[in-house]
Amino acid sequence: MLAGCAGHRPRPIAPPASAEGKPTTANPTVVATGPVDDTSLPQDSRYGRTRDGGPVKPPSYIATLSEPVPVPEPRSRYGNKSPYVVRGKTYRVLKSAKGYDQRGIASWYGSKFHGYMTSNFEKYDMYKFSAASKVLPLPTWARVTNLENGKSVIVRVNDRGPFVSNRIIDLSYAAAVRIGIWPKGTGLVEVQAIDPEHPQELPKPHAVESAGAHPGIWLQVGAFGDPENAERVASRLRAAGLGPVQITRLDVQGRDVRRVRLGPLKSVSAADRLSRRVTALGLPTPQVAVD
Repeated sequence: MLAGCAGHRPRPIAPPASAEGKPTTANPTVVATGPVDDTSLPQDSRYGRTRDGGPVKPPSYIATLSEPVPVPEPRSRYGNKSPYVVRGKTYRVLKSAKGYDQRGIASWYGSKFHGYMTSNFEKYDMYKFSAASKVLPLPTWARVTNLENGKSVIVRVNDRGPFVSNRIIDLSYAAAVRIGIWPKGTGLVEVQAIDPEHPQELPKPHAVESAGAHPGIWLQVGAFGDPENAERVASRLRAAGLGPVQITRLDVQGRDVRRVRLGPLKSVSAADRLSRRVTALGLPTPQVAVD
């Protein structure tokens, strides 16, 4: 099975070399065991494999692995540059993970990256509970809950990604297996950061959706203070025949805002296809909302 949308991973910026130019703890360019990881290589030639995946049958011990216990940690020396640019798009790392609680689409990554350095220069182990995020500080502890079956797992975010539209987190193979994202490739999740100052206070996992229910996937094309602007965008979407268009009003810090959304959609693949059609109209890439 191939990982769904693991996507492009930014090459870590190599730490300074030792005086002799040899790999050291401060310059982990070569992994002690496993593949040779030359972080100076271009991204498309850094990895030994061209395609990602994982075992056809997950090892039985994954079901019995203990979840990691969150502990306070300082920010990593590497991987927290902000802003940073990938594929021409700028991302900003949050100053703190405290209060982060987002619903969206998760993907997973596995054997292609196993044994190679993550963005903060730790060796990626697909059989541990870890994850990658575009915006959370490295490292961050988080609880990830599958909204379709209620299963959850605590992960340590120590990597950047997934740099694919409409994804909020990339889970390690083990984490994806634990909550049922594998082998589909993607799933609807809620990511709740654990307060780094009070790691013992874990967020409670959300209950599974009621029997027969399925979380709705929406594409938010924009949020406007001017009702006329919202209606103009909605009219363009309707004229293009992109499906049901919804304009909803909401209060954002005392401001009356019109939110333009498409949906609900039945699957992640449907959301991906529709997102491409929206951008083809010259509109910004829509944001995924799951509720």
